Amino acid sequence: MILVTGGAGFIGANFVLDWLAVTNEPVLNIDKLTYAGNLQNLASLHGDARHIFVQADIADGKTMAQLLAQHQPRAIINFAAESHVDRSIHGPEDFIQTNVVGTFRLLEAARAYWSDLEGAAKSSFRFLHVSTDEVFGTLAPHDPAFTETHSYAPNSPYSASKAASDHLVRAWHHTYGLPVLTTNCSNNYGPLHFPEKLIPLMIVNALAGKPLPIYGDGMQVRDWLYVRDHCSAIRHVLDAGKLGETYNVGGWNEKTNLDIVTAVCALLDELRPRADRKSYAEQMTFVTDRPGHDRRYAMDARKLERELGWKPAETFETGIRKTVQWYLDNPQWVASVQSGSYRDWVQKHYSLEGSA
Repeated sequence: MILVTGGAGFIGANFVLDWLAVTNEPVLNIDKLTYAGNLQNLASLHGDARHIFVQADIADGKTMAQLLAQHQPRAIINFAAESHVDRSIHGPEDFIQTNVVGTFRLLEAARAYWSDLEGAAKSSFRFLHVSTDEVFGTLAPHDPAFTETHSYAPNSPYSASKAASDHLVRAWHHTYGLPVLTTNCSNNYGPLHFPEKLIPLMIVNALAGKPLPIYGDGMQVRDWLYVRDHCSAIRHVLDAGKLGETYNVGGWNEKTNLDIVTAVCALLDELRPRADRKSYAEQMTFVTDRPGHDRRYAMDARKLERELGWKPAETFETGIRKTVQWYLDNPQWVASVQSGSYRDWVQKHYSLEGSA
């Protein structure tokens, strides 16, 4: 069994679904169920004995210790995090509590659990921490992409809190010997993405006839990674990553935000044309830029390919088409996460403290 934290969120839920599709190993799924944690993401696993869900907070060290003792996982994969930059600017305290304090408490619970293991169980145990490219700060237009040895220079409360969590994980390895692995990923996109992030927000707003807000001049550059490719990269790192090492996970798809919105509009024009036959691009509107907005991120993922044989399966063109089509095919999911009705669904189908 593996333990996954934050497994009802966007990347975590995709990972749980992907893991159970390609392995038969059970998952203990821990999620606090904040606004972005949605058990409808995992509805297809209802009644699947391989999936055990527990609503809990990683900052609750006592509960984490109890769950580890009860279920005896061979690995912990930590996705649990507050992750939206805009929200971190307006309310940074939640980010410090979850990303810093929560990671610390989880590390301490993991260290106590691992220390009591013996033999092969102890030597094979892993703590895999999932982080972000934003810890490295920003790049100039012609700078080389971030490598694993790039200096940390976080510029938002979100990225600062994730940088702190990365440093804690590193310190617990070097000080206590905890067998850790860290991945730093670029911008993920794909199914089940809460519609506050760029791509799902553009899709949802476009279909609703609302403006498509673009920060500043829209020329901020990000590397885009299809979420299922990210899931496969994490499996590779968990299976064969070198203890104490970090691995960049990128999609090799540098795009400006304006490029992204334009691509989404073009696909919607093709797949779900407006009634007036005009382009969704007419709904684009430029708004005041985010404070401290990083200009460019780019990930050099050659270490992961060279050492572990991983590279993304999707191009941006194939991944974005799959993503737009998924949102067109799942309007009820979009409506439920926007209305909050999925909370009622949770109450009906789960005890919130039991298993799925």
